[in-house]
Amino acid sequence: MTPDEGIYLGVDIGGTKVLAAEVGADGQVVATARRTTPGRRVEVALVEDALTEAVQEVAAGRPIAGVGLAAAGFVDASGERVMFAPHLPWRGDPTRSRLADRWDTTVVLDNDANCAVRAEGVYGVARGAEDIVMVTLGTGIGGAVVVGGRIHRGRNGMAGEFGHMQVLPDGAPCECGGFGCWEQYCSGNALVRFVRTRLGRVPTVLEQWCEGDGERLTGPMVTTAAEHDDPVALQAFESVGDWLGVGLANLVAALDPEVVVIGGGVSAAGDLLLEPARSALVRSLVGAGHRQVPPVHPARFGPHAGVVGAAHLARSTS
Repeated sequence: MTPDEGIYLGVDIGGTKVLAAEVGADGQVVATARRTTPGRRVEVALVEDALTEAVQEVAAGRPIAGVGLAAAGFVDASGERVMFAPHLPWRGDPTRSRLADRWDTTVVLDNDANCAVRAEGVYGVARGAEDIVMVTLGTGIGGAVVVGGRIHRGRNGMAGEFGHMQVLPDGAPCECGGFGCWEQYCSGNALVRFVRTRLGRVPTVLEQWCEGDGERLTGPMVTTAAEHDDPVALQAFESVGDWLGVGLANLVAALDPEVVVIGGGVSAAGDLLLEPARSALVRSLVGAGHRQVPPVHPARFGPHAGVVGAAHLARSTS
């Protein structure tokens, strides 16, 4: 099959959802399908069933020239296996080859943040930049580093796992098994957790929206409430944004990038998140008054950055 004989898909597998998309050569998303991620305590087959359903819905019977997988986990340097995923059940699984056989097409695999930074570097807000730090905020935190125009993967292919930097010794337990990880204070989960601790104690429209049941609260609900000036939702974004800026200051001090890009589902909140983050970055960055502080941009493709980059990877590999 030649590239002209089929479509290219990107599939982003996160802790809460699977997003599959047909992506054109210009980076535009043509069609999408979503499924709920079964969770991390289920059989791997259930996750791959959800991926297959989403891929088949988007393809709608058309031939597929290639699929790029953007996985929220540690992908090995060869791009064959998801070695570990805090929010998914993969543990060293031969994900790429198994799905290539199942779908009977070319499949390529990379970390979701590496795919997202590929999209932003090729088509988006970091186009032309040689040194980029990308942070993706969703269920947890992912990250990617571009140095000299190339994605820096590290010895094991696992560079950029910023979400599991320890920011508070003996802090909150994390799904990775550690304590005090950055994503426990700066992520979609952290945003929801902030509001849950205040339900029934502080007046908020979210109490009514979730009918007093914190388990029904979602990140998009908090974003909508903040856009309507709900004080608790605004405080949640102030907290998460402040933690984002503190973490970015550490990354900028270590890597000195040209630009910082924020992606993932939480980035859809825009300046509700980024304004406190930018302030905290300047406040926390060593020597901020004596250096050029990199701009912090929302990803052009927002939550679609992973699928756009994954599809580009598949197209580039074919």
